[in-house]
Amino acid sequence: MLRRPEANPDFWGHEAAERFLWQAWHGSRLAHAWLIRGARGIGKATLACRFARFLLATGLPRPEDGMSASPLSVPPEHPTFRQIAAGCHSDFRLIERSHDDSGQWKKSLLIEDIRNVIEFISLTPAIGKWKVVVIDDAETMNNSAGNAILKVLEEPAPQSLFLLVSHNSGLLLPTIRSRCSILTLCPLTEFQVRILLELYRPTLTPQAVSALASLAEGSIGQALALADHDGVTLYMAMLDLLAKMPSLHGPALHDLSNRVAQADTRLFTIFGELLRAWLIRVVRCGVTGRQVVEVIPGEAGLASRLTTTMRLDQWVEVWEKIGYLFSRAEVLNLDRRQVVISALCAVGKLAQP
Repeated sequence: MLRRPEANPDFWGHEAAERFLWQAWHGSRLAHAWLIRGARGIGKATLACRFARFLLATGLPRPEDGMSASPLSVPPEHPTFRQIAAGCHSDFRLIERSHDDSGQWKKSLLIEDIRNVIEFISLTPAIGKWKVVVIDDAETMNNSAGNAILKVLEEPAPQSLFLLVSHNSGLLLPTIRSRCSILTLCPLTEFQVRILLELYRPTLTPQAVSALASLAEGSIGQALALADHDGVTLYMAMLDLLAKMPSLHGPALHDLSNRVAQADTRLFTIFGELLRAWLIRVVRCGVTGRQVVEVIPGEAGLASRLTTTMRLDQWVEVWEKIGYLFSRAEVLNLDRRQVVISALCAVGKLAQP
């Protein structure tokens, strides 16, 4: 099972980012606020918590030869690691969206979620030299929460550090972005995702690992979500339906839309991501002229057939429309079944002669 970021000792694929943070600290060039951005599920929050542990556990610079493997590593048996993992370190706060009465993540970070940050950050460190705040899904802060954080960033307390984690930093207030040093993480390689899948889901077959790693687009978080929600089967059902284009009407369309709509929120989100990722693969095929690397047999032929009959700008327009549909579905509480049907039909219209 993948551990929560504050309790995860493992860190893969971002050695350059880790070294960059170490050098900023070691060279006394550490900004008071950092925006760690990149795709969802690639390790941003894990890196933020890893850096927080390092600062709170370390009093002296490490020797140069200590950087060879992992410069920010703190062993799990270290008291600082255990305290942060248990949520009881007096100089650390992890701020994230809370759950609603049904157990689902709330849509936004509210002022109530971060109100205690202002008081916390103004206090003198209780144990070491630093006080650290990690804000996950920072782009979900509503205006009140964002403005409250902005005031703290404008007048930072001495020896305080904010680490804002975001997979869509464009939604943050521009004034918040301007007060942060920015560190962008790239997606993991497919090989790294495979290794992590084998580590966290050892019962998966090699074929399933290969398919999931291809579909995950460099995100171990996405790969694990796909594994837990039978994402490969869902992808196959989606492609089987799209192969019938332009005629998408009938029982198959309604069966798939009902399946996605009646499941939990995560599966609905996964389906939207799979559909958009497939559209990107089709566009890539049309731009480069290269055949799509198949996850499912027959996928390359379908992509090739579609790119020869439709303009690429139309595909991009539909990609944007589907992204908007799925993003607004949660915010506006739209009918999920109708969102799925509308998204698929938008793709089907492109295939009409």
